[in-house]
Amino acid sequence: MTDPYDDERPRGTERLAALQHRLAEFAAVRDWQPYHTPKNLAAALSVEASELLEIFQWLTPEESAAVMDDPDTAHRVTDEVADVLAYLLQLCEVLGVDPLTALAAKIDRNERRFPVGEPPRRK
Repeated sequence: MTDPYDDERPRGTERLAALQHRLAEFAAVRDWQPYHTPKNLAAALSVEASELLEIFQWLTPEESAAVMDDPDTAHRVTDEVADVLAYLLQLCEVLGVDPLTALAAKIDRNERRFPVGEPPRRK
């Protein structure tokens, strides 16, 4: 069996850091840092997430499950996912949040909060 990680590509954390660095460089050479405040980045993230949602807005559950079957729609979804991730990574960079550590901690909390076999709790 071959190891899927036995290649020259950077692994998870390294790859994420490399993408964050590319995004920071992209903004820096264009002098966009003054506009990349937490508020502005959070707002842009929300707008991009809304653009992703718009693709699914009036679809049935079955249609939404099949969006990647249509090349044009798949391209739109992929672009919006990239935009959402780009703004999230930039926001994390500005705030000093390690997104992978934050996600791992959140999953840990949710595993304790929602144990296997227990019905969902209502507040």
